[in-house]
Amino acid sequence: MAKTFTTTIGGRTVELPGTIRTIREALPAEQREEFEREAEQAGADEISGVLARWALRTPQAHDPEEEALIARLKAGDFSGVRFDDEDDEDDEDDEYRSAG
Repeated sequence: MAKTFTTTIGGRTVELPGTIRTIREALPAEQREEFEREAEQAGADEISGVLARWALRTPQAHDPEEEALIARLKAGDFSGVRFDDEDDEDDEDDEYRSAG
Protein backbone atom coordinates (compact mmCIF):
# COMPACT_ATOMS: atom_id res chain seq x y z
CA MET A 1 0.00 0.00 0.00
CA ALA A 2 1.31 3.44 -0.94
CA LYS A 3 2.24 5.80 1.86
CA THR A 4 0.07 8.89 2.21
CA PHE A 5 -0.35 12.07 4.24
CA THR A 6 -3.78 12.47 5.79
CA THR A 7 -5.05 15.95 6.57
CA THR A 8 -8.29 17.89 6.85
CA ILE A 9 -9.17 20.42 4.16
CA GLY A 10 -12.47 22.28 4.25
CA GLY A 11 -13.80 20.02 6.98
CA ARG A 12 -13.15 16.75 5.15
CA THR A 13 -10.35 14.22 5.43
CA VAL A 14 -8.05 14.11 2.41
CA GLU A 15 -5.31 11.61 1.62
CA LEU A 16 -2.32 13.12 -0.16
CA PRO A 17 0.59 11.32 -1.82
CA GLY A 18 3.27 10.59 0.75
CA THR A 19 6.46 9.66 -1.09
CA ILE A 20 8.78 11.59 -3.36
CA ARG A 21 7.77 9.38 -6.29
CA THR A 22 4.00 9.64 -5.75
CA ILE A 23 4.13 13.39 -5.16
CA ARG A 24 6.22 13.86 -8.32
CA GLU A 25 3.76 11.75 -10.34
CA ALA A 26 0.75 13.66 -8.99
CA LEU A 27 2.15 17.12 -9.75
CA PRO A 28 1.53 18.87 -13.06
CA ALA A 29 4.54 18.36 -15.36
CA GLU A 30 5.57 22.02 -15.18
CA GLN A 31 6.06 21.80 -11.38
CA ARG A 32 8.04 18.54 -11.20
CA GLU A 33 11.50 20.01 -11.81
CA GLU A 34 11.07 22.61 -9.07
CA PHE A 35 9.79 19.92 -6.68
CA GLU A 36 12.73 17.63 -7.42
CA ARG A 37 15.23 20.43 -6.92
CA GLU A 38 13.69 21.44 -3.58
CA ALA A 39 13.40 17.84 -2.34
CA GLU A 40 17.01 17.07 -3.29
CA GLN A 41 18.33 20.15 -1.49
CA ALA A 42 16.24 19.70 1.67
CA GLY A 43 18.07 18.76 4.85
CA ALA A 44 17.02 15.79 6.93
CA ASP A 45 15.25 18.15 9.32
CA GLU A 46 13.37 19.82 6.42
CA ILE A 47 12.32 16.98 4.13
CA SER A 48 9.01 16.14 5.82
CA GLY A 49 7.90 19.78 5.58
CA VAL A 50 8.96 19.98 1.93
CA LEU A 51 7.04 16.81 1.09
CA ALA A 52 3.94 17.93 2.98
CA ARG A 53 3.95 21.35 1.29
CA TRP A 54 4.28 19.84 -2.19
CA ALA A 55 1.72 17.11 -1.46
CA LEU A 56 -0.78 19.87 -0.71
CA ARG A 57 -0.14 21.29 -4.20
CA THR A 58 -1.22 18.08 -5.94
CA PRO A 59 -4.65 18.12 -7.60
CA GLN A 60 -7.33 16.62 -5.38
CA ALA A 61 -10.85 15.44 -6.17
CA HIS A 62 -13.63 17.76 -5.05
CA ASP A 63 -16.55 16.55 -3.01
CA PRO A 64 -19.81 15.99 -4.93
CA GLU A 65 -21.46 19.18 -3.63
CA GLU A 66 -18.49 21.28 -4.71
CA GLU A 67 -18.40 19.55 -8.12
CA ALA A 68 -22.10 20.38 -8.63
CA LEU A 69 -21.56 24.01 -7.60
CA ILE A 70 -18.61 24.40 -9.98
CA ALA A 71 -20.60 22.88 -12.86
CA ARG A 72 -23.54 25.20 -12.15
CA LEU A 73 -21.29 28.29 -12.08
CA LYS A 74 -19.50 27.25 -15.29
CA ALA A 75 -22.91 26.89 -16.94
CA GLY A 76 -23.64 30.51 -16.03
CA ASP A 77 -26.12 29.88 -13.20
CA PHE A 78 -25.17 32.39 -10.49
CA SER A 79 -28.42 32.10 -8.52
CA GLY A 80 -27.75 32.47 -4.82
CA VAL A 81 -24.28 33.90 -5.43
CA ARG A 82 -23.48 37.11 -3.57
CA PHE A 83 -20.66 39.31 -4.85
CA ASP A 84 -18.47 41.23 -2.38
CA ASP A 85 -19.14 44.56 -4.05
CA GLU A 86 -22.93 44.30 -3.67
CA ASP A 87 -24.84 46.23 -1.04
CA ASP A 88 -27.59 44.45 0.88
CA GLU A 89 -30.14 46.84 -0.58
CA ASP A 90 -28.83 46.57 -4.16
CA ASP A 91 -31.41 44.72 -6.27
CA GLU A 92 -29.84 45.38 -9.68
CA ASP A 93 -30.08 42.80 -12.42
CA ASP A 94 -27.03 40.47 -12.60
CA GLU A 95 -27.26 39.84 -16.35
CA TYR A 96 -24.02 41.74 -16.95
CA ARG A 97 -22.22 39.11 -14.83
CA SER A 98 -23.13 36.26 -17.20
CA ALA A 99 -20.27 33.92 -18.04
CA GLY A 100 -21.80 33.20 -21.47
